[in-house]
Amino acid sequence: MPQPALPPSAAATADPEPSGTRAREMDDEDLVEELLATVNSARAYSKFRRTQRKECHNLLRWLQLILPLLEELRDSAPRLTDDAYRRLTLLGRALSAARRLLRSCNDGSKIFLALESEAVLGRFRAVYEKMNSALDGMPYAELAISDEVTEQVELMNAQLMRCKKRTDTQDIELSMDLMVILQNDKDEERNADRAILDRLASKLELQMLPDLRAETVAIKKLINERNGQHADSTKQIIELLHKFKAIAGIDEKNVLGSEVFVTKSLDKCPSLMIPDDFLCPITLEIMTDPVIVASGQTYERRSIQKWLDSGERTCPKMRQPLAHLSLAPNYALKNLILQWCDKHKVELQRREPEPVAEQDGHPREDIPSLVEALSSIHPDVQRKAAKKVRMLSKESPENRALIVGNGGIPALIGLLAYPDKKVQENTVTSLLNLSIDHGNKLLITKGGAIPLIIEILRNGSAEGQENSAATLFSLSMLDENKAMIGTLGGIAPLVELLTNGTVRGKKDAATAIFNLILNQQNKVRATQAGIVPALMKVIDDRSLGMVDEALSIFLLLSSHPTCLGEIGTTPFVEKLVQLIKEGTPKNKECALSVLLELGSKKQTLLVHALRFGLHEHLSQVAKTGTSRAQRKANSLIQIAKKCY
Repeated sequence: MPQPALPPSAAATADPEPSGTRAREMDDEDLVEELLATVNSARAYSKFRRTQRKECHNLLRWLQLILPLLEELRDSAPRLTDDAYRRLTLLGRALSAARRLLRSCNDGSKIFLALESEAVLGRFRAVYEKMNSALDGMPYAELAISDEVTEQVELMNAQLMRCKKRTDTQDIELSMDLMVILQNDKDEERNADRAILDRLASKLELQMLPDLRAETVAIKKLINERNGQHADSTKQIIELLHKFKAIAGIDEKNVLGSEVFVTKSLDKCPSLMIPDDFLCPITLEIMTDPVIVASGQTYERRSIQKWLDSGERTCPKMRQPLAHLSLAPNYALKNLILQWCDKHKVELQRREPEPVAEQDGHPREDIPSLVEALSSIHPDVQRKAAKKVRMLSKESPENRALIVGNGGIPALIGLLAYPDKKVQENTVTSLLNLSIDHGNKLLITKGGAIPLIIEILRNGSAEGQENSAATLFSLSMLDENKAMIGTLGGIAPLVELLTNGTVRGKKDAATAIFNLILNQQNKVRATQAGIVPALMKVIDDRSLGMVDEALSIFLLLSSHPTCLGEIGTTPFVEKLVQLIKEGTPKNKECALSVLLELGSKKQTLLVHALRFGLHEHLSQVAKTGTSRAQRKANSLIQIAKKCY
């Protein structure tokens, strides 16, 4: 089966088995020493990417268990028979593949490893199989290995046997988040995109400046290794990196340049050695307006202001919380930079000053009075204040902090039950904007907003319903809120919006439902609320462009026994086969995932799919589909053989 392309550092190459009669490439002692050196060098890796961290630690644990075997071989130095030499040579190749894989998961691009998580998991399985093949039948007695070490290695080998048979799994939440964000170029912007990006950045640990810098270097290395191949995948990786940098307040898009970090103001004299203190730690450009933050570090004013405006409250370099957000000009450093530039004939870029922050004629200083107006006894004053707060809360983290600091959340929650639907719409949208900041999610929840938001979801204006769905999605980033929203009756109106809402409403509803049914009880609630026929309608209406989202929700639901009974029907199986035949590459991939889940639990459904012409389409996808689709197709082919 064709394998998805991994960089050379990630691939676990499949070498042919050495022949027992082949001339030995090294003597016995050197072979054992090389095995020990390989294991010890592999154990040096420890800072693994989060998406592969669990698997890496498992592999390291098994390498640790092999050490006593190798140490006894080194100490006793027995004469190796051809069979023992062959097995140890195979073990050496397995250990080398393990080391390459651990290095890739330690140094590689986090975004690449997330996008290719299933392919990388397949490489782990290949390493386990190599280790198992090498150790299975190892002649421990003739090698004079102690009973204790023999038992330990045989137990480990039994675990490897079980592990290599384990079905590939994926982080469904991560997969859905990536799918929504990567499809955003083809869709109108969704209300929930910022919340999804924040979750992805947190899960991939790409929120802090040093992490984003290291990721840029890793992507540059990946691009060089690919040598122009897999352009679409590379484009996706770069686009995601740009999105993560944007929400962190970093404006930098030169990953494909000849150098990862180019000081733009000095492009024409790259050989000039610039003092490190003159470069902004964020942009690596020479500073024209250096300012000092509360931690004592100096940054270019525009760069650190973008960082703060993105919601960050830590020093980018030191990672320490900032006691205050004041920026003090660093006149001494500015003078040194000017002197140095004059001496070396370097012309600094001149920038126009930033405009004073003011929106709709209302400067930030008006926010306290606007928040107060939300609780006015005059309805017209409340209406105008709700509209202005909605606009201001969208603009910047500083505005949101001022709104919250002046008691804006309780005042807004008090307006959610206002009889005017336009006021409801402006109010719930303001809370959506405020919920971008993690701490505000807790304040909104504790203020009792969720039942009132659900009521607007049921009976509000079209835009009010859309933004209520997006707000529930944002709040459901907190696991405890998933259960609360389900208990308070939030699932049914989301299903109703998915069925009868606007296009934007359907998309916001689907995103919220997916997040909520990560909670097991909410899967049953969604099924009882009619999610299955609603999703069928979404799949049938191809103009929505939501087939993949619908199938991802079906995949989550099919893991629950109660939901499986309603999903596992022959008409649905026929619909899946049709998608595998005629859908987009991503449609086929998602449909195969759902069918594999259903067929693994109810073989009669797979039998029906085979009668409906599945096998012919499986063979085609196994040859030409996406890498993940190929793996799913081959898994189904193996299960299908048992049905004949």
